[in-house]
Amino acid sequence: MTHVNPSENESQGEGNDMKTSSMVKEQEAKAIKSDLARLESTLDEERRRNDELLTNLRYLQADFENYRKRVDREIRELEEFSTLGLVRKLVPVLDDLELAVASATKAADQGIVEGVKMVQKNLGSALASEGLEEIRAVGKPFDPSAHEAVDKVQGKDNPEDMVVEEMRKGYTFKGKVLRPSAVKVELAARAEGRSEEGLQ
Repeated sequence: MTHVNPSENESQGEGNDMKTSSMVKEQEAKAIKSDLARLESTLDEERRRNDELLTNLRYLQADFENYRKRVDREIRELEEFSTLGLVRKLVPVLDDLELAVASATKAADQGIVEGVKMVQKNLGSALASEGLEEIRAVGKPFDPSAHEAVDKVQGKDNPEDMVVEEMRKGYTFKGKVLRPSAVKVELAARAEGRSEEGLQ
């Protein structure tokens, strides 16, 4: 029978325990590494999704901002358009008041003349506050976009066609021509055969 020294058994047992402990630690380390790799992969995936959501949010924010600007612009245009219709209807009233003042000045009753002048002034001020402006025509070069030539006379020395008389006032509304001025034009001195563009 072989005699085994108890201290050898103990050292062998300790060696086995150490091996077992070392193997357990290696397995735990592998499990931790595996968990860590899985967590890193999950974190990367979540970061990618987060970046994707953030990009989508930025696009939505930009789309909403563009939508808000478009709606604001459309509201302003609608307000201008609705005001334009009213202004267009009231411009002939201004013309009528001007004619009334011109013919009433010849009459004896100055009270009526002053009353009509006051109405004319107040209506003109109200329309001006909405964006209506009178086109200044007399003494200015003829501009086909703002003037309508209803009569013309031959000029002598002027280098360009000039407005010499206004037959009917013209108006702009918020910078755009609402109604051109009806004008009499003194033609520029032209070489024989040159056309009178815009005046025919």
